[in-house]
This record gives sequence, structure tokens and C-alpha cells, in this order.
Amino acid sequence: MTGGMATIAGGVLAGYVAFLGGDDPVEKTRFATYLLGASIMNAPAAIVISKIIIPEEKDRKIDAHLDISGEVPDVNLIDAMSRGASEGLRLALNVGAMLLAFIAVIAALNYLLSGIIGEFLGLNSLVVSSTNGTFSGFSLEYLLGQVFRLFAWVIGVEWKDTLAVGSLLGQKTVINEFVAYLGLADMKAAGTLSPKSIVIATYALCGFSNFSSIAIQVGGIGSIAPGQQGNLSRLGMRALLAATIACLMTATIAGALF
Repeated sequence: MTGGMATIAGGVLAGYVAFLGGDDPVEKTRFATYLLGASIMNAPAAIVISKIIIPEEKDRKIDAHLDISGEVPDVNLIDAMSRGASEGLRLALNVGAMLLAFIAVIAALNYLLSGIIGEFLGLNSLVVSSTNGTFSGFSLEYLLGQVFRLFAWVIGVEWKDTLAVGSLLGQKTVINEFVAYLGLADMKAAGTLSPKSIVIATYALCGFSNFSSIAIQVGGIGSIAPGQQGNLSRLGMRALLAATIACLMTATIAGALF
């Protein structure tokens, strides 16, 4: 579970390269290198942090017996292609629906925070002036930035950029890394972050470590191994914590070598 949350899939990696690199081939190559490096480094980091959070017991007995079903789900190549296409479409629609739902929730919360609370209490102008225009008002991104600001500083981000990077870390954990990378691309285009902060943020966001991934893994792995449903649910939060630490550790190393 930790390994799945600490890394990203190859399909979405290409999308993130397009977000961050824009139309510049050199920039695309640079960010592809960062994301590939982060994915490779996060794999062993996930094992290390998992062993720290749940140490292995020496006297623990492991059942080596494994029953493998010999049933072939498809009758021929055409049947396999048809099933794969339909399952892929369902997965794509599921991801798209989740993304639309999360973006809609963010918009609703930002309207409540900025459009109502911020306007009524006069917090919007205070936030704009205190952040030098980095944030347009009292928004969810601003609140997440304050919560995760210390984590951004610990992994090596310059203090002047910690609020912005902290906001990205918060969006990745609470929402998903897709939304966070969109925010990073906007900040990069606006010149909000320093080059070092962009590198650290790129590494730190490279993982599926968010709350929705717990449900995805419990549902996905649970359908394959129904007997492990209880363990998956019990270990979900600890796997999320371990994956988040693994991503932050990798980002710290990248920042130190920048």
C-alpha cells in the first residue's frame, strides 16, 4: 500500500510533464527527469519508512501456501481486448468523475471562505497584502499553506516560498497530486517560486499519497483479496503517513543536491 501511494503511474507522469514543461522541449525533458528520478527513489524509500512504522517481527510465521486459480477470464485475444477496453474506459471515467467532484468541492469551499467569510471579516485584503499577492484571498489554498508551511521549510524550501509550497503539499494530501501539480504549474508560470523550490515541490508531490487513495486501494486490492479487506482498512492511514514521509524524504535529498 505504501509503495502504491509513494509513487505515480506512467500514464499520469506524462500529463504532469506536459503541465510543468509547457511547450518547451528542454523544460519537458528536465521535469521528466525529476519525476522519473522521484518515482525510482520513492520505491526504496517506501520500504524503509514502512519498516520503521511497522517493524518486522523475527518470530512471525508467514504462510507460504498460495492457491492460484487456473481459470482463464478471456476466451481469445478479441475477448481480452474488448474487456481491457471496457475496463480502461470505466477507470478513465471514474478518475474524471473524481477529479470533477474534488474541483467542485474546492470551488464551493473557496466561495464560502473567500466570498463570504473573507469579504465579511475583511480577511481577503489582509491575505493579499501579507502574501504579496501570492494568494488572492482567504481561501482553502491559503489555509492549507499555513498548516503545511513548517513541513515545506523542513524539507529545504526557502522560507519566503514555504507558504506557497505548503499549500501545494496540503492540496496533494487532502485532495490529490493532480490538483497540486496544476497549482505548481501556475506558480511556475507566474514566477512565484524560486528554481530550488520548484525542484523540491516537484519531488515532494510525486506520489499518490492522499486520502482518496486509501479508498481506491481498499476497494481495488480488496476486490482481488477479499480476505484482506480488514487489514487494508486498518493499515490505510499508516500507509498514507509512510508514503507521505517517503515523498518528503526524497524531496529533501533532491533539495540538498540542487
